[in-house]
Amino acid sequence: MINFAQLGNDLYTGRRSIDFIGRQKAWYALSAVLVALALVGLIGRGLNFGIEFSGGSEFRVLSVASSAGYEQKAQAAAASAGITGEVTSTVVGQNTVRVQTAAAEGRTDAAKSALAKAFGVPATAVSASLIGPSWGESVSRQAIQALIVFLVLVTIVMALYFRTWKMALAGLVALVHDLVITVGIYALFGFEITPSSMIGFLTILGYSLYDTVVVFDKVRENTTDALRTRRLSYAAAANLAVNQTLVRSINTTVVALLPIAAILVVGFTLLGPGTLLDLALALFIGIAAGAYSSIFIATPLLVDLRRRDGAVKDLDAYVARHTRRTPPAQPQLVGAGAPEAAASTRVAATPAGDRDGSVAARPSGATAVPAEQLTDVVPRPVHKYAQAGPRNQPKRPPKSKR
Repeated sequence: MINFAQLGNDLYTGRRSIDFIGRQKAWYALSAVLVALALVGLIGRGLNFGIEFSGGSEFRVLSVASSAGYEQKAQAAAASAGITGEVTSTVVGQNTVRVQTAAAEGRTDAAKSALAKAFGVPATAVSASLIGPSWGESVSRQAIQALIVFLVLVTIVMALYFRTWKMALAGLVALVHDLVITVGIYALFGFEITPSSMIGFLTILGYSLYDTVVVFDKVRENTTDALRTRRLSYAAAANLAVNQTLVRSINTTVVALLPIAAILVVGFTLLGPGTLLDLALALFIGIAAGAYSSIFIATPLLVDLRRRDGAVKDLDAYVARHTRRTPPAQPQLVGAGAPEAAASTRVAATPAGDRDGSVAARPSGATAVPAEQLTDVVPRPVHKYAQAGPRNQPKRPPKSKR
């Protein structure tokens, strides 16, 4: 069983490390696949906007005895009322059917009567609401304006806080990455986009930004210390920062996703489509994408953006020069009967069957001698005045007892 407390401590202290920076190409490739699928959904299928954006009429049939065949009943009732175009119907809760059509306008009463007759309920059990296309267009325009203003303000605030535009750019790329993936999933699966979904989109951008800022704050602390002490390269210091905040990011994400997952289960099984389900769906997808981007995209992208900075290049070159591994010292062997001066000369044994020295697997600069003439490792030289034993003093005679 994994000890997460010990794992988090090891990641923070550096005993264990996951190479997030060194494997950035794999993370970029995975994100490229996700973004490509999202764009396929956006371009190929398009977004399924609710009537709040496109305009239309919505009817709710309450206290339905049986929802069997509700789609066919809704389409037949709309056709009998003279409403043309696509008819969308869903079951909300246990006994309510929601029917969305094109703008009924003068046919609203006829549609209510036809729906009441089709589902076997009184006319008072059918409610109707009309949303004009101009109102939906206004909502769409304001939502796009709010998104643009949000991204601009986020960029300015991050540039001022971190005092570098490259951190702001990396954070902004992570935000756009989360937004494209979330909206693309809506397009691929045909989820309806409502004003509640738009609120969820803006909320997940704030959450993703929060998670990225926490990671970047640790990255700035570690990299500033690395530039001062010159003990770690910029990439190694940034990778350590991601490892140090990894457990915290996972815990925060799991704690946030668990209640949202519970809302999704209740919404899909009991409540049906509605404001709560639309908001929870956007939050679940966006928070998961935001946790991924803050760990696997934002920091590796920041390191790539800063590789060519003068201070970073000097630091990496300095660390590379001072961390080169030297080969381990070879045992010093000498031939039997060799003078003491030969103790500092490195020699190698000629393998059996290779007395002519044809084998090239021999240390550079070594002198080949037959194996039978080799003795053990040369001991440390002994001073000529040294005496045997642990101490160099004669034993004193015991004092006589008076």
